[in-house]
Amino acid sequence: MNKVTSFFRDVFSEMRKTSWPKSKELTKYTIVVTSTVIIMALFFLVVDYGISELFRWYLDL
Repeated sequence: MNKVTSFFRDVFSEMRKTSWPKSKELTKYTIVVTSTVIIMALFFLVVDYGISELFRWYLDL
């Protein structure tokens, strides 16, 4: 039990040393991540659709 207590004490100590992003930075990073995820999802949707159509075309021959 002593090791667990020591672990959490060390975790809290390290968390106090962490520099957290400001509100504007957090908003900017959130927009960047969200837009990147949307763009990648659209990209893979188009690629998946294209590959599916190629297979359908090939199988219909």
